[in-house]
Amino acid sequence: MTTPAKPLPLFFALIIILLIPLISLLYNHFSVFTAIKFICRQTYKPPHAKENGLVKSSSEKDKSRLWRKTFIGFKNIDDSSSISRSISLNISECFPVELPSDAITPTHCCPSKPSFSKFLDFKDFASPSAKLRVRKPFHLLDEEDIAKFEKGIALMKALPDDDPRSFIQQAKVHCAYCNGAYHLSHPFQDTKFDIHRSWFFFPFHRWYIYFFERILGNLIGDPNFALPFWSWDSIEGMQMPTYFTNLNSSLYHKLRHQKHLPPHVVDLNYASNSNYVPSHKQVSYNLATMYKQMVLASTTELFMGSPFRLGDNPRPGPGSVEAAPHNTVHTWVGGAETPHHEDMGTFYTAARDPIFYGHHSNLDRMWAIWKTLGEGRRDYSDQDWLDSEFFFYDENANFVRVKVRDCIDTKNLGYVYQDVDLAWLRTPPTSRKSKLLRQTKKAQVRSWKPRKFPLVLDSITSVIVKRQKKLRSKEEKEEVEEVLVIEGIEFGSDKFVKFDIHVDDDEDRLSNPDETEFVGSFVNLYHGHGHKISTSFKVGISKVLENFEAEEDDDLLVTLVPKVGKGDVIIRSIKIEFIPK
Repeated sequence: MTTPAKPLPLFFALIIILLIPLISLLYNHFSVFTAIKFICRQTYKPPHAKENGLVKSSSEKDKSRLWRKTFIGFKNIDDSSSISRSISLNISECFPVELPSDAITPTHCCPSKPSFSKFLDFKDFASPSAKLRVRKPFHLLDEEDIAKFEKGIALMKALPDDDPRSFIQQAKVHCAYCNGAYHLSHPFQDTKFDIHRSWFFFPFHRWYIYFFERILGNLIGDPNFALPFWSWDSIEGMQMPTYFTNLNSSLYHKLRHQKHLPPHVVDLNYASNSNYVPSHKQVSYNLATMYKQMVLASTTELFMGSPFRLGDNPRPGPGSVEAAPHNTVHTWVGGAETPHHEDMGTFYTAARDPIFYGHHSNLDRMWAIWKTLGEGRRDYSDQDWLDSEFFFYDENANFVRVKVRDCIDTKNLGYVYQDVDLAWLRTPPTSRKSKLLRQTKKAQVRSWKPRKFPLVLDSITSVIVKRQKKLRSKEEKEEVEEVLVIEGIEFGSDKFVKFDIHVDDDEDRLSNPDETEFVGSFVNLYHGHGHKISTSFKVGISKVLENFEAEEDDDLLVTLVPKVGKGDVIIRSIKIEFIPK
């Protein structure tokens, strides 16, 4: 007589193997349906899309995040091609946003509710033979150009409030996308979406002002109308354009900082408590700031912001230009007497000021310029970025679905920017401190009791950070950027926060924005109320170390200087990484 001894253990082993991924699903709040949906989801690739010259994100090779645990126990799953983690919003529901108790606007900022049976996929690409619209800087506009812009804004403001093309409804689009009114689709329906502090900052705003431009052109009967840009990066454009200060113009807005009107020079690294700086010095600071934000941000992640896929921290970290001058100019323009520098100084009201669109037109221009600066600069090629989608209303009030991949080249959307002199390219920051002084200060900090993390940033704080590698070859530096990473930056969503970052500097005589040791600033505008934000910030330092001959050093002295929100920020760690270009 024979006993079936082997089949029974094999049966139980098979059950255990099948249960492993299901246990992982439960552990991470996923569902079986979600796993199947991820695997089966098709990648959208329109026939016109060109991916040459794009770059994968630095974290694409490291997929050790929440979503991977869903598939523990499965083999032969290609992370990059089989599983889509692109962002798709539940646009059918729009929730009230959480605002500070003293906000000057209601919590409901949802735009007109669309008819989802009638939404269109964007296909209105410019013909290769079509004449391109040319966006011009305000300081070079003629009377006809400005008259068209003023007329368009006036007509948009005159539309009924419930018309999705009206000025107030267009402002609500920005409020909703920037303050968590929309949530992600199932199973991440509890995750509020915010297009800031990630790789979505540039593509969202490109689409947003593109449709705004089309609505204006339709209202004035000029399909070739091009939205002007405020060229605050050029010497000629470093003042608020005078057109916005005319009391009789549709461009005028009451809630602006009255001490920052022309001829006051804009401060591209502004803090609300900044001291007055003479105009000529402010211009110097601005040019050096632009050099740092554009040239030192040599990798895609440093400039565009960090990746955000389904299952990730929804606020992984902003790019260089998003922090400043984007956030800083918002605050500089915003009213001094309003609770949170409304309107421009907060994202829930910023788009109510017509200058918002000139500001973001120039930011969009920065994206176009950055890709021309060499050293292998290119956009992300990550499918999760390319396939993520947003919704907007077009000039005919059609509800349109767009994808990131379709806005990468402005020529596909029918426009380019007029060339303006880039003086900042010729104005790199310089160091006024000797190598001996830097080494002396660093030795002093080494002798102190080491700082323990997490730390509360309530005063000027210096820490020693070890370098992983030194004396890299020219080829290595051309391929990989050395990056200072500040992780676990935590603060309340209702806080305005700014701290400056210095490398190998002297606490007793900190460098100015036009000096090499001043490497960047982290800036957060008021967003809402009731939740904590955890994010990160990254700064490229390869050229910085070259400039003050510190490439052979074993460590760096990093100094954080709180400018606004002292005591409101917690820092979890500071380290150095190497990010491929």
